[in-house]
Amino acid sequence: MNQNENRNQTEESRHCFWRKDIVSESGQSYKRLAVQTHFVQRGESYIELVKRYVLPVFQPGDILSISEKVITMCQNNIVEKKDVHLGFWAKTLSKFASSNSYGVAMDQPYKLQLAINLCGLPRILLATFCSAVTKPFGIHGVFYKVAGHGIAGIDGFYPGSSFELYHDIALLNPIEPDRVCNEIQKECGVDCMIVDANDLNVELLGKSDTLKQIPNQELCSMIKDNPAGQEDELTPFILIRKKTDSVENAENASA
Repeated sequence: MNQNENRNQTEESRHCFWRKDIVSESGQSYKRLAVQTHFVQRGESYIELVKRYVLPVFQPGDILSISEKVITMCQNNIVEKKDVHLGFWAKTLSKFASSNSYGVAMDQPYKLQLAINLCGLPRILLATFCSAVTKPFGIHGVFYKVAGHGIAGIDGFYPGSSFELYHDIALLNPIEPDRVCNEIQKECGVDCMIVDANDLNVELLGKSDTLKQIPNQELCSMIKDNPAGQEDELTPFILIRKKTDSVENAENASA
């Protein structure tokens, strides 16, 4: 089910967003605003996207959480399926890989072949062995830790996506995510972070220098329930706003 369904959808400055539930971290309550965009194409400017969609609803003090997918699309840091040539090991090992409901896993042969291309076969074989040994003890995620090379962040090759483009491309991790965040902060005045989030966990990939005083764990906990959604919501930008009585009163008055 689309996570954004049955939410309080509003219109502000001609930009739609959903008012998300409130979360608390270190005694502070936050409201999350999931900003909806068009389907971002390869090579678009993330600066222009922030100016177009985020700034009209931004308030001083907000923190912007950005999906790594939208930055990767803007950087065109992708691999096309036609360029991934399946080999014996990808076909064989994918049959024994675990699947999950949080995205395409290594049971997808093309994704596993891409991992082999990025890491090398020896490391993937080692990661597979370590995963097989530790899984009976309830230890998960060992494969990705041993393999490294950012393969945990590979997205794409989604045959079930309603966006046809995602059927035939894989998105790698953003390039220099800290630099991207600092560029957005400089050009738009928005403190921001880039995250790889799903319904299982949140990984912070980069953040602007203006957020260095906030621990990564605290930033991740602000979106631990993945308010951007897991489906095709087109909400890659999440504004995180401290909830205060004055903010609530102002929002209630404008509602």
